[in-house]
Amino acid sequence: MGAMQTEIERKLEALTPVHLEVSNESHMHNVPPDSESHFKVVIAADCFAGKRLLARHRLVNAALSAELSQIHALALHTMTPDEWFERAGQAPDSPLCAGGSAADRTG
Repeated sequence: MGAMQTEIERKLEALTPVHLEVSNESHMHNVPPDSESHFKVVIAADCFAGKRLLARHRLVNAALSAELSQIHALALHTMTPDEWFERAGQAPDSPLCAGGSAADRTG
């Protein structure tokens, strides 16, 4: 497990999840070996209850504000504990990457 993946997990623990899964999906993209550029986060936490998807994603993005400037893609699957159990512990696959990297962005 790389440093970025470890840091993402550490910071998301602050949301006190009942389930947290951070997967480095960089190997599925056209990046150098051992890259940490594409991640999938599956998180189930009580703090998402009563919140729409955008508000849930904003909570995660706020927790990972420093990391977001260093990675290319972050696929988020945010659920309440009840939603997680209703899905029988299954999260959808991440979307395909459109290419590029954080280094390609300007601004």
